[in-house]
Amino acid sequence: MYNVKELIQVLLLKNGLSMRKLVVKMNTAGYDKMTIGGFSKMLKTESIKFNKVQEILEFLGYEFKVVRKNNISINQDKELNILEI
Repeated sequence: MYNVKELIQVLLLKNGLSMRKLVVKMNTAGYDKMTIGGFSKMLKTESIKFNKVQEILEFLGYEFKVVRKNNISINQDKELNILEI
C-alpha cells in the first residue's frame, strides 16, 4: 500500500515530471498557487490536504476512487455509521 508521498512520486515518474515541473505547470494552468518548497514539505511531513491530492490527480489525468473490499463486512450494530461512497 502506498502512502501519499509514494503515490505522487510514482505518478510523477510515470508522467515524466519532477516535483518542480509539476508545481510550475499547475501554477501556470491556474490551480491554487503552491511553491516547490511548500509542496515538498507537505509530502515530507504527510500534511498534504485531500483537496490538494485531488487537484494533483486531476491535473495528471487520474481520479480518486473508493471501492469496498469484497471480504470486508461492517457490523451495522456499531455506534459509528460508515457512509458508503
